[in-house]
Amino acid sequence: MNRTVIRGGLVITAADELHADVLVENGRVAALAAHGTDAAAGWSAEHEIDATGTYVIPGGVDAHTHMEMPFGGTQASDTFETGTRAAAWGGTTTIVDFAIQSKGGSLREGLDAWHAKADGRCAVDYAFHMIMSDVTAASLKEMDALVGEGVTSFKLFTAYPGVFLSDDGQILRAMQQAASNGGLVMTHAENGLAIDVLVEQALARGERDPRHHGEVRNALLEAEATHRVIKLAQVAGAPVYVVHVSAEEAVAELARARDQGLPVFGETCPQYLFLSTDNLAEPDFEGAKYVCSTPLRPREHQAALWRGLRTDDLQVVSTDHCPFCFKGQKELGRNDFSKIPNGMPGVENRMDLLHQAVVDGHISRRRWIEIACAAPARMFGLYPKKGTIAPGADADIVLYDPRAEQTLSAETHHMNVDYSPYEGKKITGRVRTVLSRGVPVIDGGRYTGRVGQGMYVPRATSQYLD
Repeated sequence: MNRTVIRGGLVITAADELHADVLVENGRVAALAAHGTDAAAGWSAEHEIDATGTYVIPGGVDAHTHMEMPFGGTQASDTFETGTRAAAWGGTTTIVDFAIQSKGGSLREGLDAWHAKADGRCAVDYAFHMIMSDVTAASLKEMDALVGEGVTSFKLFTAYPGVFLSDDGQILRAMQQAASNGGLVMTHAENGLAIDVLVEQALARGERDPRHHGEVRNALLEAEATHRVIKLAQVAGAPVYVVHVSAEEAVAELARARDQGLPVFGETCPQYLFLSTDNLAEPDFEGAKYVCSTPLRPREHQAALWRGLRTDDLQVVSTDHCPFCFKGQKELGRNDFSKIPNGMPGVENRMDLLHQAVVDGHISRRRWIEIACAAPARMFGLYPKKGTIAPGADADIVLYDPRAEQTLSAETHHMNVDYSPYEGKKITGRVRTVLSRGVPVIDGGRYTGRVGQGMYVPRATSQYLD
């Protein structure tokens, strides 16, 4: 029997904070007991970890990543191997990545292709959502089979005409199917057709710099699409989850729907909480580093996002990790902002940035764990296996030093990308040790895991809908 005891730390979950020791047995949490009690003192184990002075927290669950994703004639620079290793360095022990249905192809072919990319290559556990690019009678029927085997969420786009965009009728049909099979429809909510008009007009005026990316993807077009998918979900009698919410007006649409008691959910990302259009406007094409969609917004939107996280109008912080190197990839759009690959790195930084938000007074410690671990696990059918420290849960456990200081930099990060959007940012707090199912993968500044240690995890349906 493989047993580990973690002694002397402050255990923080979404529900509790307690000075407790944790017994891990065969990759799972076996018991918790108050530090210094006879129960805890009586545990014997092959391995003891001294957690004095650290927070003992659940491993992070990043429910929105894009490893090896093809986009705009290139491909996201992190593989499943490099991206999941970077996730581990940052205290994230589960990712949910997006398999992509090709136009004219089946959901099954898309899912099989992503399994082939990830199988045997991941450092931490992983699961999949399914991007639906082609809503047909056949793909709607396939949704039922995928839900049955643990792929229980489906992403549709109101953006990217000719690539991912689904029209309102297709989105409605997918939502109706999800209402019957228990799946959850996720939406990228921006009015892509209107955005394309604004892109064309901006380029005609000679507006070619990265900052124009933010201007053409107007916040009102995010709000309009958010409102529209909420109404379609209401008609379908289905829940909806809006990804990467960036604008105050879109948060207002979510809040209004939730005040009506509708099963409407929202996610934001660290880039919208910590960066702004000031970054997109950096000179000498440096702004290209910050091109993602939805785009960065003026700084005044941040207050609404933080408020939404505190009031639970936004439930989850994911990264939308989709890195492209500045050299050779972002540069594809040097004379045309519309050709800059959309995406930013972040899987390694999320837990640290959200701890900084605790230090800065934006959120509480328990809310940190809620939005980064427990809520994404519940939202996507992984709880309580993931997202908490409780008997029976996988022993995905992070020892986090809340007083250590670090400076974020491309020089020291482990993501396979040549820049950091947070270059030079000083952070209080740092991951010290990471266990994935009881096995140390990060230990005292060393990577101790191995390729293929991460396992595929089939998911139940969303536990917010039970």
